[in-house]
Amino acid sequence: MIKTVLDDVKATEIRCIRVSAITAMFDYVMIATVESGRQSRAACEKIRDLAKPLKIKILGVEGLDSGEWVLLDTGSVVLHLMRPEARSFYNLEELWLIDK
Repeated sequence: MIKTVLDDVKATEIRCIRVSAITAMFDYVMIATVESGRQSRAACEKIRDLAKPLKIKILGVEGLDSGEWVLLDTGSVVLHLMRPEARSFYNLEELWLIDK
């Protein structure tokens, strides 16, 4: 569902990393590049709309005001929507990939 939404809002460089073997907090980290805060907000809104009928709780959303780096937490998936500059600077993939 999340990947479909990200494709619909034209997010790029979508990466899904299974992390259940290295943390019990969540199963997947998803990272995608967005070009604007508006694009981040559109993705979060669509995910919220699709999650309701599937009874998936959105536990939290952070960063929507600036849109530079938005985090959406569903419990089993943590989604990071990042502008290109933030994604390059923080390089989250490097933190989660254990088989580099």
